[in-house]
Amino acid sequence: IDEATAREAGAALLRSGREVVWSGGDVVARELVRLGAVELVDRPLTAPEPKLVAAALLDGLRQEGPGLLRWTPEATGLRQRLAFCRRALGDDWPDVSDAALLARAEEWFGPELARARRRADLGRVDVAAALRRLLDWRQAARLDELAPERLAVPSGSRIRVDYADPAAPVLAVKLQETFGWRDVPRVADGRVPVLLHLLSPAGRPVAVTADLASFWRTGYPQVRAELRGRYPRHPWPEDPTTAEPTRRASPRGR
Repeated sequence: IDEATAREAGAALLRSGREVVWSGGDVVARELVRLGAVELVDRPLTAPEPKLVAAALLDGLRQEGPGLLRWTPEATGLRQRLAFCRRALGDDWPDVSDAALLARAEEWFGPELARARRRADLGRVDVAAALRRLLDWRQAARLDELAPERLAVPSGSRIRVDYADPAAPVLAVKLQETFGWRDVPRVADGRVPVLLHLLSPAGRPVAVTADLASFWRTGYPQVRAELRGRYPRHPWPEDPTTAEPTRRASPRGR
């Protein structure tokens, strides 16, 4: 039978509506007319309701995971610092695991969802700024103190801390820049020692330690014996705890 007859005969089954869903990796908005299970009309919807678009984007985020967003080094670093604070300081700090972020997506990512219209819009979002909504004002005020992005070393350099492992934040620094330190620095109100990756003048790791005093006594003499001939323009004092830290080599000829 033709469509007109079908519409007349099945008038009670005729339904029309708008559908905005996550499909094929993006938001699909269309206007549909159905006769029972038969689609009579399927055309693009040019101006879908923002609430429906936001719901479709949220569904896509939950299907595909946080990887749908653009994680800049700043956003990734902030997420790692928050994970460290939760492990070191307790469950008052927000859970930033994939499952937790997706469960609370409307809370921390709601404004961005409300403004976005398609997948590409999510890639332009400042994820770091959105993540900060998970913090209360006390946590926001103390984050840089408890989990600093950088730590000052004796040479005066400010070195970035790597929080990729929330159980052991890492500070990779050239050995000569740590002269004068008798112990490793601590974060999280002194609760957690930083794991030092001590580097040669060429930037290669020569030791990993969370007990600097022990390293100076037992590990450093061997490192000094092995490397001072290879890097003669860099200082290798017998007592590094009283030596002047430096980030530069001596001029040639000295």
